[in-house]
Amino acid sequence: MTLKQISVFLENSPGRLLEITTAFGEAGINLKALSLTGTSGFGVLRLIVSDLHRARNIAMEHRWPARVDEVLAVRIPNVSGSLTKLLMPLKKAQIDVEYMYAFTGTSPEDAVMIFGFKEVEDATRVLVNNNAILIGVDEFGALESEGDQSR
Repeated sequence: MTLKQISVFLENSPGRLLEITTAFGEAGINLKALSLTGTSGFGVLRLIVSDLHRARNIAMEHRWPARVDEVLAVRIPNVSGSLTKLLMPLKKAQIDVEYMYAFTGTSPEDAVMIFGFKEVEDATRVLVNNNAILIGVDEFGALESEGDQSR
């Protein structure tokens, strides 16, 4: 149960983020989850969007360097120690978390963690075997392909 995330690589310059969010907004694309990280001169904007196909097309039209990756979204209780409990089985299985970002869920009682792994299938297996609650495209309200009817 993976999600597809689009990552847009952008220069760290005034208005660059605004350009991307404006283009997606004008196309009716809702940003469901996002993370922006930067290094000297460049940043990576990771997004789970309401319409991946349209977002990819917009990125191509604007010639923004972008890629699509599979990520896992996991709902956890919004209490101390929840993330530690989730990470322990991954450590035992020697699965490295490449990156993660979070947002609060639909209620104050939960949070959602988005994980990037090299070994997505192995991570999925470990998390499911340890009763993690994975979130799919339907719950996110995300279209991942042109023919997908999820919203």
